[in-house]
Amino acid sequence: MRTIQKLKLGFVAVMAVVAVAAVFWLKNAWQDSSIVIGTDSEVNVSPTQIRHIKAIGEWEFLSVSAEEMVDTVRRGLLGNDELVRIYYGTLRLGLNMHQVEPGWIDSEGDSVRLILPKIGLLDRDFIDEARTKAFFESGNWTPKDRELLYRKAHRQMLSHCLTSENLNEARSNAEQQLTQMMRAMGYRRVRIEWQED
Repeated sequence: MRTIQKLKLGFVAVMAVVAVAAVFWLKNAWQDSSIVIGTDSEVNVSPTQIRHIKAIGEWEFLSVSAEEMVDTVRRGLLGNDELVRIYYGTLRLGLNMHQVEPGWIDSEGDSVRLILPKIGLLDRDFIDEARTKAFFESGNWTPKDRELLYRKAHRQMLSHCLTSENLNEARSNAEQQLTQMMRAMGYRRVRIEWQED
C-alpha cells in the first residue's frame, strides 16, 4: 500500500514539475512572439508582365478621320475628260510594341523607366475604298488612272494628317495611358523616354 502511495505521490510531483515547466515555456514563447505588419515598397516587373505588354502589339493612341477630294484632267482635241473622287480614311497613330529594344523597361523600387519607339502610323492601308465616291466623271478612265488618283489621295491624307500636332497629341496620350498602367501595377514614379530617330 505504501508503495502505491509513494508511486501516486511521485506521479503527482512529476506532473507538477511538467505543469510548471509548461507554464514557463508558454510564458517565454508568448513574450518572444510578435506580429509585424509592414509593406514592401519594392515592385518588380516580371518577365511575364513584359511579355504581356509587348503582346499588345500595335497600340493606338489617336485616330484621325480624313476626307480628300482628288481630281485629274485629261486634255483632248475635242474637250477635256475629268475625274473627281472623294476618298475617306482613318489614320491610326500609336506605338508598335514589337519595335521596343532590349532593356526597354527597367525598374528599381517604386520607380520604372520605359524607353519607347517613336509614335507613328500603325497601318498604311487607311483609305476605306468601300466609301470612295465618284463625285464627277467624264470620259473613259482606266484602272491605272484610278490607281494614280488613289495614290494622290493617299499622299494628301498623309500630308494633312501626319502633322507634328497630331503626333504630339498621340505621344501625350501614350504617356498618360502608360503612366496610369504603371501606377496601377504599383509604381509611384514613372519616367517615359522615346527612342531617337
